[in-house]
Amino acid sequence: MGYLFPTFRSRRLVVLLLGLPLCPLPLAADISLTPQTALERFDANQNGTLDPPERSALRAAFGDIDVPLLPATPLNYSTLSRPAHLNDAELRELDNTPENNPITDAGATLGRVLFYDTQLSRNNTISCASCHRLELGFSDPRKFSVGYEGGQTSRNAMGLVNLRYSNVHGRRPGFFWDERAGTLEDQALMPIQDKIEMGMELPALTLKLHKLPYYPPLFEAAFGSAEVTSTRIAKAIAQFMRSAESWDTPFDRAAAQQPQPVDYTIDFEHFTPEQNRGKDLFINGLLGIAEFGCAHCHVPPTFNMAKSMNNGLDLSYSDPGLGALNRPSNDPFMPSNDGKFKSPSLRNVELTAPYMHDGRFRTLDQVIEHYSDDVQPHVNLALAFEDQEETSGTLGFHFTQKQKASLVAFLKTLTDRTFANDSRFADPFIRLDP
Repeated sequence: MGYLFPTFRSRRLVVLLLGLPLCPLPLAADISLTPQTALERFDANQNGTLDPPERSALRAAFGDIDVPLLPATPLNYSTLSRPAHLNDAELRELDNTPENNPITDAGATLGRVLFYDTQLSRNNTISCASCHRLELGFSDPRKFSVGYEGGQTSRNAMGLVNLRYSNVHGRRPGFFWDERAGTLEDQALMPIQDKIEMGMELPALTLKLHKLPYYPPLFEAAFGSAEVTSTRIAKAIAQFMRSAESWDTPFDRAAAQQPQPVDYTIDFEHFTPEQNRGKDLFINGLLGIAEFGCAHCHVPPTFNMAKSMNNGLDLSYSDPGLGALNRPSNDPFMPSNDGKFKSPSLRNVELTAPYMHDGRFRTLDQVIEHYSDDVQPHVNLALAFEDQEETSGTLGFHFTQKQKASLVAFLKTLTDRTFANDSRFADPFIRLDP
């Protein structure tokens, strides 16, 4: 019976705070719900879990709202064990954690509850997790996500793995496909306020959360007082997202068994020949030219991008990406930022279909096919190719079928099944349909 409630008062107080009508109470009005009494009162058959009728009774006791069950002792988010091949100094340089918001177990726990809480949307139907599913690397299998009133977003929801290392100490590149958020704290509040996604205004949100019985003790544990502010909401969600590090992949396990410090350019002893061929193409590049390799943009070991780039999806972009922000070109040899996007980390890329900012590719095979033979010669194109005639109007690396299969095999070595099933990042709420 490890999962328990944070301590908060009985339903009578909850009902009054939420402005709901009082009706017969399954709990005595003067009882405070403690971790011990929670399961005693609702786990009627004493099987250590809450069955559908017990879930219904629990929700009824709290004004028909979902409530989180959390461990009596917070889970560990602040200290992580990373594989031996990772360079700590390199990760520290990439780490965008600000000094005023270090990851704490209590802070990330609050962030987890906020991340999964549909109360953060205007009509209590959408949470951050509605568009970022753990089992899919915190991505959305839909081409475009659906907001609180049924409207569609304009871009595919990015995977949220290893955001802690996606820019350097909070400097550019920023967050989202177009880098419009300078920090992860800024990013955390934008979907909540978006008119399509969650539709909330921050003053209304803070008042709403303050009235929910489970938040005051969580905010107090995280920040020293029960005060709910938008700054604290952003900090807690950012802590939770930064704690979502993914390093338990076949790539990491094979790299950790190589002589250290690891040389990513040579074959891994514990890779198959196909995986090593794909790794060689990815890191060393076609013909052994690094500029012809995927790692030129997606840099190991994080497999993040150093900046937004144009990868030749179109000759003319209806969505200009970074170009819409009216910033100077991020490359002195390119006239503008038109068509430039910053992709998420390629870690767990096997799980995060569909691909690209508009979700146009359903499979990794289609992604590889694009780079092989269907790259558009845009003026801002960041890809380098061997001299080739543009007889078809497109460019590409012209991979063989064997090379294409090898690249896909290598990309699948970046899948972290442990992360996709990690209870620390799972939904903490008791719902009618778990």
